[in-house]
Amino acid sequence: MKLSDFNYDLPEELIAQHPYDKRDEARLMVLDRKKQTIENKVFKDVIDYLNPGDCLVINDTKVIPARLYGEKSTGAKVEFLLLKQIENDIWEVMVRPGRKLLPGTIVTFGDGILQAEVLEMLEGGNRKVKFKYNGIFNEILDKIGLMPLPPYIKETLEEKDKYQTVYARDLGSSAAPTAGLHFTEELLDKIRKKGIVIANVTLHVGIGTFRPVKVENIEEHKMHSEHFYIKQEDVEKINTARKNGNRVIAVGTTSCRVLESIADESGYVKKIEEDTSIFIYPGYKFKCIDALITNFHLPESTLLMLVSALAGREYIMKAYNKAVEDKYKFFSFGDAMIIY
Repeated sequence: MKLSDFNYDLPEELIAQHPYDKRDEARLMVLDRKKQTIENKVFKDVIDYLNPGDCLVINDTKVIPARLYGEKSTGAKVEFLLLKQIENDIWEVMVRPGRKLLPGTIVTFGDGILQAEVLEMLEGGNRKVKFKYNGIFNEILDKIGLMPLPPYIKETLEEKDKYQTVYARDLGSSAAPTAGLHFTEELLDKIRKKGIVIANVTLHVGIGTFRPVKVENIEEHKMHSEHFYIKQEDVEKINTARKNGNRVIAVGTTSCRVLESIADESGYVKKIEEDTSIFIYPGYKFKCIDALITNFHLPESTLLMLVSALAGREYIMKAYNKAVEDKYKFFSFGDAMIIY
C-alpha cells in the first residue's frame, strides 16, 4: 500500500492545543464495523459499548518530565530530551543544539541541582550522558523537568498531570498513551461496577511514536522499538475473557501493540517482558483484540495504518473526513473514537 493512501486534509485549528477541563467530556466517535455506521457521542458514553465480562486493557506507563533546559560552562543554552535509561544514572538523550556537545562537556540544570556529563556520541546525533545530583532523580525531574509535549502542541501546559492518565504508575514514557487521558476515576469505577474487568500492560512510549513514515511503499517502513511488560495477574484476566467468549478491548494503540505482539494464534497471552517493533497495517490479522478505544491520529502515520487494519482503510478515512467536517479535535489532547 502507498503512504498517500493514508493522507487526509486537516485544518490546523482542529489540532487540540489544550486538554479538556473534564476528561470524560471529550467527544466520542463510535464506529460499528459490522454495520459500518458512524455515530457522535460523548466519551463518558463509552460505558454503553462495554459489556459485562469484557476485559478493558489499559497502559499504565507514566510520562517522565523529560525535557530539560540547561547551560554549558560557557553560558551556552542546551536542551535535553531524555529518551532511554541505559543503566542507573546513564541515559540516552536527544540534544539541541548538538553540534558542539562533545564527550567531556558538562551541562548544568536547575541552578546546579542537576548536572550531566556527555560520555559518548550515539547514532542519529543523540548522546550518552551521566547525571550527577544529590537526592532522588525522579523528584528532581519533577521539579525542573517539563512534559515532552508533541511537536504539534504549541501552547504551554500549565498542569503536568493533564498529560498523564489517572492510572499512570510506572515512569518511563517520553509521550502519553493519549487514548487513556479521557478516563476519570469515576468512569473507571462505573465500568468496574458494570462487570467489566480492567487489566494493565506497561509499554513505555518512545519519541519514535512521532517519527514520520518516509517511504512511499509502507511495507518498507522500519518501525521503532518500545519496551513493555505484562504481569501474570493481568495475563489471567485477558485469557479468562477470551476463554469465556468475551471481548478484549484495548485502550490505545500502545495496549493494542502489546497484546498483538504477545498473543498466540488463538489470541491467548503470556507473562513477558521484552521490546516490540510490531508494525500493524492493512492486511494484518488481529489475534487478540476485538475492539479499540483510540484518539485521532496524524495523516500518513503508522497509528492511522493500525486503525485502518482493524476497521478497513476506506471506512476509517470516511470516519476521519467526517470528524473534520464535524469539527472534532485531533491528536493528543483531542477527541476519541471506539471501534468495535
